[in-house]
Amino acid sequence: MRPKFASARKRVNSSDNLDAVGELLRPALATGVTTGQNNPGTIETRKSALEAAMNLEVIARQPASVSHSTPLLFVHGAWHGAWCWDEYFLPYFAEHGYAAHALSWRGHGNSEGGDRLRWTRVADYVEDVRQVAAGLAATPVIIGHSLGGFVTQHYLAKYSAPAAVLMASIPHFGTLPYFTRFALRHPVAFLKTNLTFTPYHFVASPELVGEGFFSADMPADKVAAYFAKIQNEAYGAALDAILFNLPHPAKVKTPLLILGAANDAVFPPHEVQATARAYNTTAEIFPDMAHDMMLEAGWQQVADRILAWLDERGL
Repeated sequence: MRPKFASARKRVNSSDNLDAVGELLRPALATGVTTGQNNPGTIETRKSALEAAMNLEVIARQPASVSHSTPLLFVHGAWHGAWCWDEYFLPYFAEHGYAAHALSWRGHGNSEGGDRLRWTRVADYVEDVRQVAAGLAATPVIIGHSLGGFVTQHYLAKYSAPAAVLMASIPHFGTLPYFTRFALRHPVAFLKTNLTFTPYHFVASPELVGEGFFSADMPADKVAAYFAKIQNEAYGAALDAILFNLPHPAKVKTPLLILGAANDAVFPPHEVQATARAYNTTAEIFPDMAHDMMLEAGWQQVADRILAWLDERGL
C-alpha cells in the first residue's frame, strides 16, 4: 500500500519565519486528513502586518508517516512556478516519506511581486529560497531545475545544505550559448524580448514551449495545458544569468547530484557535463528526455535516482 500524504497550497509570509508552515500542517496531520494529488487539501495562510514582507506561494506535501527527517525544497526554473513540481514530484517524494515543499519565487505563481517582476534579480530569487528554507523544520535538501539550478548554485555559495540536486541547470558559465542558439533559430522572438525587456517572447506559443521544454512525443493537449501555466520572466534575472551574476563553484562545499537530459534543447548534455566538472563531480544524463525532466514521461526515473542518491547519503 502506498503511504498517504497531506497536501497544502498556501501563500507564506516570509517575515513570519515560515514556522507557520509546520503549525498550519500539524492540525491536518493530527486529525488524519489526507488527500490524493487530484483532491488537494487547502490551508489559508496567515499574513504578517509588516508592509515590507514578501508573500510567497509554497506548495507542501506531507507524508502520513515521516521516515526522513530532512525536508526537500524544490526550486522551479524560468517561466514556471511551484505548480511544475506538484504534478508528479511532490506527491511522489511525500509517498516515500519526505516532507516535500516547492516555492514560487516573487512574481511567479501565486506569490506577490508581479508588478516588479521585470527588474527582479537572481539575488532576489536566492533570498526567496533562503526565506522559505529558513522556516522549515530542518535545513532542507535543495533541488533546482534550470534557472532554479542556477539560483541553487548561488544559494549554496552563501548558505549550507545537507545536499543539493541540479536538474537541467543553467551552467555555471551562464546562458550566453543558449541565448545565441535561440537568437539564430528565432530572431524575431529574440528581438522582441530585448526591445520590450520581456522574456515571455521566448515561450509565447505552445510551439515554442513544446520545442524548448518537452520531447517530440509529448501529447499536444499536455503541451497546451502546460503552456497555459507558463508566465513572463524577469529581464533582470535573465541579464544576470547571461553574464552579470555568475556562480562561484569554488565556494560550494555541498554534495551535488547533477542531472541532465539527452534531448534537452535548452542546456544540452555537454553543458551539463561542464557544470559537473566545475563542481568536481560527474553528470548523469537521462536518455529520451527533454528539458522539463519533472514533467516528462520518464519523470519517475529521475525521481527514483534522486531518492537512491539521498538514501546513499543517509538522507
